[in-house]
Amino acid sequence: MVISFLANAQDRLTGKSFDTRSVVMAQHGMACTSHPLATIAALDILKKGGSAIDAGIAANAVLGVVEPEMNGIGGDLFAIVYDAKTKKLYGLNASGRSPYSLTLEEFKKRGLEYIPAGGPLAVSVPGCVDGWFELHKKFGKLPMNQILLPAIYYARNGFPVADEAAYYWKGLNDHFGKLPNVVSVYLPDGKAPGTGDIFKNPLLANTLEKIATGGRDIFYKGEIARSMDAFMKKNGGFLSYNDLAGHSSSWVEPVSTDYRGYRVWELPPNGQGIAVLEMLNILEGFDFSKITFGSPDHIHLFIEAKKLAFEDRAKYYADMDFARVPVDRLISKEYGEARRMLIDLNKASSKFSAGDSLLRKGETVYLTVADSAGNMISLIQSNFLAFGSGMVPDGLGFFLQNRGQLFTLQEGQNNSYAPHKRPFHTIIPAFVTRNGQPFMSFGVMGGSFQPLGQVQVLMNIIDFGMNIQEAGDAPRIDHQGSSDPRGNKSEGVGQVYLESGFSFETIRKLMEMGHKIGYQLPGSYGGYQCIRYDPLTKVYFGASDPRKDGMAAGY
Repeated sequence: MVISFLANAQDRLTGKSFDTRSVVMAQHGMACTSHPLATIAALDILKKGGSAIDAGIAANAVLGVVEPEMNGIGGDLFAIVYDAKTKKLYGLNASGRSPYSLTLEEFKKRGLEYIPAGGPLAVSVPGCVDGWFELHKKFGKLPMNQILLPAIYYARNGFPVADEAAYYWKGLNDHFGKLPNVVSVYLPDGKAPGTGDIFKNPLLANTLEKIATGGRDIFYKGEIARSMDAFMKKNGGFLSYNDLAGHSSSWVEPVSTDYRGYRVWELPPNGQGIAVLEMLNILEGFDFSKITFGSPDHIHLFIEAKKLAFEDRAKYYADMDFARVPVDRLISKEYGEARRMLIDLNKASSKFSAGDSLLRKGETVYLTVADSAGNMISLIQSNFLAFGSGMVPDGLGFFLQNRGQLFTLQEGQNNSYAPHKRPFHTIIPAFVTRNGQPFMSFGVMGGSFQPLGQVQVLMNIIDFGMNIQEAGDAPRIDHQGSSDPRGNKSEGVGQVYLESGFSFETIRKLMEMGHKIGYQLPGSYGGYQCIRYDPLTKVYFGASDPRKDGMAAGY
């Protein structure tokens, strides 16, 4: 008797070999975030008549509760919004500035070469809350007390801690356990909550309730601001009430380039978004219809384009109120062509410099939401490194960011430290239009990896024909060792890191070309969320990165 069976019974019926799940499809709304509770909160707001922007704020607030290692109201925010009514893109830079009273001379006096990651010196003004209210004022529909209700609920009543948060939480005591309020707020019973443990943060619930009823001014000019001021004074910090009271977000014009008929949009510096545009302009000159995904040529050209763009990133990208950043020149096709000519097709470069015209890690959340009216938001928010500065103001229940660590203490650089200046930023939201219509809202978390991740997603879709879920699931390429805005210089050819899934033959060929191949722990390749829109069928397609704990969902 012969028994037949399907040997591949557990393989997916469709998609690439590395595809983890199907694209999510819905007609009326879509939310993609790094945590299921945030995705559900966004959908609930949409179903109650809220805009995509309302839902994005709700999701971000929930993420600040359930993923405190990644983000929260002590951090900064950037967003790109597509408004269906005006058919325009709007960019918001809600990043904070350095303290007025902290000077470069103070760092010199302390003998510091870099700003320490932990403690008070890296704290800059948290811009997130003002960002929420700026977005809401322009595009909101529901009242803020309704939008923040899910976050308040989870902070007050608790939530089960997810895998990734539990992983980071394990190291909190070793890193920041001696700093004030960390143990009492975030380490109940003196230990980190594990996967599935219920964690409550009633102090954060109280703070969010005050913001929901008192507005942004209670955070920047009211009792919350005064509490932060007193805490920083007591603990050797420089962030003051005046810094908070004088804070404002900036509405900025997104900038773009065309890549094979797709217009890719980013925000101008102090962020690193234009590195994506520089890389695309360099890569556009190569015919990827004749180059396969994961081949040595694909990886080699990608890495060399990254090296070129990151030398410009190190030299130029900074707060444009303080430094001349030749954005138009850097993202021009002519400049991309000139940089492209520096690439050796057969050999890894050991030294690039900028053109004439500790960033490796970063704990961030990215989310995107779309509503039934066609509005879409691409939003990214972060504390910078895990749990930010480790500074938890008395009675408030959240960490202050350590984004100021990204200034350089070398004088005369675009990104040199100065009072009331925005630091170089790694977090970048992205958007793609096609034929004047919204095509895709997406982002990739992960510190300096973000431009690399965004370009890979775009190439996977445009050059290699993947759907948006496959584009995020595909094995990723990282490169470390380029010059950076803190003053660190290029490390020769640097190090190429390849996620599992690339062939040994490819790795061997890259080594023959002079690339140094290394290994890094999982979690170093970012986290991706995406919504694509089909204007003909009016269907949203959602994708969420399996490397994170989140999900895409629609209705």
